[in-house]
Amino acid sequence: MPAQSIRESIKIASNIKNISVVSSRIIELLKARDVDKSIIFDIRLSVEETVINAIEHGNKNNEKKKVTVSFLIDEEKFDAEIEDEGEGFEQVELQDPTIGKNMLRSHGRGVYLVHRLMDTVEYNKKGNKVKLVKRLR
Repeated sequence: MPAQSIRESIKIASNIKNISVVSSRIIELLKARDVDKSIIFDIRLSVEETVINAIEHGNKNNEKKKVTVSFLIDEEKFDAEIEDEGEGFEQVELQDPTIGKNMLRSHGRGVYLVHRLMDTVEYNKKGNKVKLVKRLR
């Protein structure tokens, strides 16, 4: 009999210390389903990077503003939405941080990495919500 789908939502204040609340819960649920460690690693890194961006760039480290992480885990996939209360951002084409002068930049690797690790990465029109999808099998 297939395991039940799990749908949860976690809301945290915009403080980097709160990221572990989100990632530890997601990891706990994935481990309980015997998801491969490499897939758990990809999901953890991607969720943490996206939440950090929401806290720092979206909510500008304003602890009065929240980041909401809503996720679904079923037999086939991990599906999450990470939303901040910020103004959003205009999406630009990602520069590959592994080539040329981009290697010297001190930022810009996180979003690139998330796009490489996840199967789907989508942004809402405003630019304050990111949808992440990773196949589990």
